[in-house]
Amino acid sequence: MTLSPLHNTGVIYRRILSQFPQDISLAFVYGSGVFKQHGTNQGQMEKNMLDFVFAVDDPVTWHTMNLLQNRKHYSILKLLGPKMISSVQIEHGASVYYNTLVPVDGRIIKYGVISTESLIDDLMHWKTMYVAGRLHKPVRMLVQNENGKLRAALVANLKSAVTASFLMLPESFTEEDLFLQIAGLSYAGDFRMVIGEDKSKVANIVKDNIQHFRILYSNILRDCPQVVYKPQQGKLEADKSPEGQFIQLMALPRTLQQRITKLVDPPGKNRDVEEILLQVAQDPDCGAVVQQGISSIVKSSSITQSIKGIATAGMWKTVSYSSKKLMKMWKGWRRKPPVSQMS
Repeated sequence: MTLSPLHNTGVIYRRILSQFPQDISLAFVYGSGVFKQHGTNQGQMEKNMLDFVFAVDDPVTWHTMNLLQNRKHYSILKLLGPKMISSVQIEHGASVYYNTLVPVDGRIIKYGVISTESLIDDLMHWKTMYVAGRLHKPVRMLVQNENGKLRAALVANLKSAVTASFLMLPESFTEEDLFLQIAGLSYAGDFRMVIGEDKSKVANIVKDNIQHFRILYSNILRDCPQVVYKPQQGKLEADKSPEGQFIQLMALPRTLQQRITKLVDPPGKNRDVEEILLQVAQDPDCGAVVQQGISSIVKSSSITQSIKGIATAGMWKTVSYSSKKLMKMWKGWRRKPPVSQMS
């Protein structure tokens, strides 16, 4: 296939992308090296690692070609060959294979490879929320082919993020409240937020990127029958009636519905999903139950993917990458004013 035009992307992204096999159905770059985060300047951004994700239709063929072009990117797993690498990618963790701390064109990058099929599954059903969660936030799209199923799944993922956030927010809230809730979905339950990530990460992502979030979500909010959206004032009012919440719960991705069911339904009762969600819709703690369901998905995928990352990155790169994360966490902690200054 030929790559689609690269709109609004810097030359650096095009140069980096050109050094990989071109049979890609979706490619995007994200993170603090692409979008300014609160508390960072342009100079710091240019030093930050660039994070890429490539969705490919045929992982075995793609890794075969990439091993020929970029063999040094891989850990010792390269000795096992493309079939085993693809097997590790698809069958373990969040179905993503990461090569990290890779020097390309004067920048350090990390790139994850996921099959198009696994990506669509995650976007539609939140099986792991690993890549789906990254796509809840603004990213720079580099390649998107004409796969109608994939395009529909990308929109469905954004709608699911809005619906889940409505259930966890009060009746009235601001755009910023909503975007903070959405941006935080994929960090709920992530063990790396306890150790290894800057605690103010979610607020830093949203604060300087409100306009990017608006571009991503404004049409969905305008068309959503469960909310009154006032873009001029930046305010929203959601339907918090049991009937409204039931409609929202029924629209959630399948895996999240299953996790909620498991949390609420006592063992051995085996009620159907609709009956359980009707009960949750009438519960004053409905939002907390949804939050717990999301946390259970994120927790399991973040742990298994991180364990897999030790094998795919290699021990030295894992230690190096983890130490950089801990340093960012430390800097974020130091930036916070003392409690006496916050009151």
